[in-house]
Amino acid sequence: QVQLVESGGGLVQAGGSLRLSCAASRSSFSIGAMGWYRQAPGKQRELAATVTSGGSTTYADSVKGRFTISRDSAKNSVYLQMNSLKPEDTAVYYCNVVMWWGANRYTYWGQGTQVTVAS
Repeated sequence: QVQLVESGGGLVQAGGSLRLSCAASRSSFSIGAMGWYRQAPGKQRELAATVTSGGSTTYADSVKGRFTISRDSAKNSVYLQMNSLKPEDTAVYYCNVVMWWGANRYTYWGQGTQVTVAS
């Protein structure tokens, strides 16, 4: 069973920074794309940022230029550096990891970490 452990959420003033971390338990699966999604109260979960196994990144328009996603494949980890935070960034942030076992694709989610940005 693969587990994702997230850390780094919290309360920050607008304009501040936070860094989220997510580590996947050791697995014999191959790790594909890794990413961060977020869900604000009363809204659907949405993509914040993803990074492929080759290092290509994708960002939501709302976070471009402020958030940076990175991964450390040796540690099975993905990070989200969030700068210039805005109150509208307040949400529960979920780590997402795609793993492969041969041709079989599996998707795993972290438990979520709360990010609150005070105005």
